[in-house]
Amino acid sequence: MMKGFGGMDFNKLMKQAQQMQKGMAAMQEELKERIVEAEAGGGMVKVKVNGRQELLQVKLEKEIVDPENIEMLEDLVVAAVSQGMKKAKELSEQEYSKLTGGVMPPGMMPGM
Repeated sequence: MMKGFGGMDFNKLMKQAQQMQKGMAAMQEELKERIVEAEAGGGMVKVKVNGRQELLQVKLEKEIVDPENIEMLEDLVVAAVSQGMKKAKELSEQEYSKLTGGVMPPGMMPGM
């Protein structure tokens, strides 16, 4: 039996790391299916983002499309996407926190 890391069984530690890696892979797949929604402009611009922070959909109400004011539409799209990404990141962090007991190993970013 190999000992290391303060007398811990190295093989046991490696098995735990492999289990966590499998759990992370499963979490990645689950997050791909989890969808958050966000909006801007009182619901005139809506977006859907999955838990892996991938933009899936942008919906625009006809009334918001004004050729004379493209900048406002661009700003609303950016605001909705930013809000959607923030929600997706929070979802990802919550799920990874459950998996890791609230501790992320150094260098590991949720959703990566």
